[in-house]
Amino acid sequence: MLKPLRQGLPPLDPAAVSDAASCALPARYEAVREARSFTRKTLDQWDVGERFDDICLVVSELVTNALRHAVPGEPDRPTASRAPAVRLHLMRWTERLVCAVRDPSHDTPAPGDSGDFSAESGRGLFLVDSFSDSWGWHPLAGTLSGKVVWALFRLRSAE
Repeated sequence: MLKPLRQGLPPLDPAAVSDAASCALPARYEAVREARSFTRKTLDQWDVGERFDDICLVVSELVTNALRHAVPGEPDRPTASRAPAVRLHLMRWTERLVCAVRDPSHDTPAPGDSGDFSAESGRGLFLVDSFSDSWGWHPLAGTLSGKVVWALFRLRSAE
């Protein structure tokens, strides 16, 4: 099910992006609520219809995973002038939407190994895989350090 985690996005022409939005998220767990709020507001403006709930759920899981597993130190620990640790990007093409979460870690995203589906954690990537049409990750290059974990959603044509 969660086969190759290190894969690239399917070919999507960056020039054909019809809408894009992003927000910086601080290293605290309230950032998950901020990400959901930002996503809801953005998706309302973009009128994505039937995929609204799936996208919001996946954004919550991706941001939670980034804060829990990829941010150095303890989220919520007060530090002076801490730069935003995580960035959420939403990009919409005519029939596709991509949610991408950038974090500072180089570690490979790995699904939880617990077979206990009643557990309160460890199911994030399972949910991402279940509710998105595809997902993956790739390391950042150049001056940016870390990785991006993304999920792709197919949208219905407006026709």
